[in-house]
Amino acid sequence: MDSGLILLVFLAFLFSWGLNRVRRALRFGPVAYTGVMIVFIIAMLAVWGQTMR
Repeated sequence: MDSGLILLVFLAFLFSWGLNRVRRALRFGPVAYTGVMIVFIIAMLAVWGQTMR
C-alpha cells in the first residue's frame, strides 16, 4: 500500500477528531459538519491525485 495514502487516512482521522471537538464548542449542526467533511475529502483526494503523478 502507498505510504502517502496511509498518511492521508491518518490525517483524515485526526481532522475528524479535531472537527468533532470544534463542532461541540461552536454548536455546529449536522449539515455544517457534513459540508466541512465533504470539502476536506475532496481536498485530500486532490492532494493525493497530485502526488500520484
